[in-house]
Amino acid sequence: MVKMQEKNIKTLSFGCRLNALECERIRGMLSRAGICAVIVNTCAVTAEAERQCGQAVRKIARENPGAIIFVTGCAATRNPGLFEKIPGAVVIPNEKKMELRAYLDKISQKNRGNSCPEINGNFDTENKLSKKFIQIQNGCNHDCTYCVTRLLRGPAVSFEYDEILANVRAATAAGFGEIVLTGVDAASYLHIENGRPFLISDLCQRLLCDAPEMERLRLSSVDPAVPAIRNIIEIMKTERRFMPHLHLSMQSGSDTILRAMRRRHTAEMVRELVRRADGKVSFSWDIICGFPGETDELFNETLELARELKPIRIHAFPFSPRPGTVAAEMPNQIPRNTARARAAEITAVAAENLHEFMQNKVGNVCQVLVESDNVARTPDDIPVKIAGAAIPPRTICDIKITGATDDMLLGINI
Repeated sequence: MVKMQEKNIKTLSFGCRLNALECERIRGMLSRAGICAVIVNTCAVTAEAERQCGQAVRKIARENPGAIIFVTGCAATRNPGLFEKIPGAVVIPNEKKMELRAYLDKISQKNRGNSCPEINGNFDTENKLSKKFIQIQNGCNHDCTYCVTRLLRGPAVSFEYDEILANVRAATAAGFGEIVLTGVDAASYLHIENGRPFLISDLCQRLLCDAPEMERLRLSSVDPAVPAIRNIIEIMKTERRFMPHLHLSMQSGSDTILRAMRRRHTAEMVRELVRRADGKVSFSWDIICGFPGETDELFNETLELARELKPIRIHAFPFSPRPGTVAAEMPNQIPRNTARARAAEITAVAAENLHEFMQNKVGNVCQVLVESDNVARTPDDIPVKIAGAAIPPRTICDIKITGATDDMLLGINI
């Protein structure tokens, strides 16, 4: 959960980093229009995420009875009734969230003035980040059987290159040391340029060329089935400014389960990506545990693949049946406690992988991006605590790795 604040607008974002980025854009749009409100950008990826969103909006309403609360995002789009009954809450569906007129019309319909009551709550600022997330696309054209996000976000739309480049240049001018490209399905980025496809790999290569002031470029989660990921890996191996880490939306390591999910990759395709990386690019995964029909044997296929390919982090979570998706109606649903136990088991494997990976870094010199309190991020996106004098956030510097804890490297400035 990500929170931020600016003057007369306070925002609360749940779920993916894209939601936090959209909150920032909405905040700027409403602030320029002089609107005072709370913005809540919701998530519907799991039932628990949806429940937390409703709980948070009710709490904000109790603490701020005079405030307008604009509720948008996937949970508000999927289940507007959950929020419309909350005093002060106004639902803005996903397709309208970037349209100022939608907010103005809602204010008019509610006969609300534009007073600015003091808003209570713990809202931090996104600007504390050392890295800047930049959206390159929205929506998804695939039909994974478990996913409600694609139903709520609509088809894939890729943003214009000139707009992306302008945002990158503005971010670097503002002092951000690292740019992270993100989207609902960022790897599917596609434009036709002079009759030829302009892909995610082309986008990254051109940004590295056209924005030489950009010190670090990183990708958010990507689909391992996209052929352009092979080109991405080749660029990462040769371009020092392109951070050599990929977060793969794996979801499973079993081909049987991947077919049931209607995913487009196989375990062997992921093996090929790791072989191509040749130890110069690290990986992390998303894994859904307890998908319908996932027997112990099929889960063990995922577990063994994690031991073989050694992703350094795994975001594992229990399957959550979402209404309106194919998977919600599939037979052989897995008990929730079994899914949770599997998530814990594969998370432990990832922790072993990370420990081994970090131990191999001890004694090496690496470039890091300082975030706060002398905690920085390596190119592999591993936190490192730097001993000694305070280093300003957003500083990029070389450090020597001197040791490792369970989940963090230790280093000294050189």
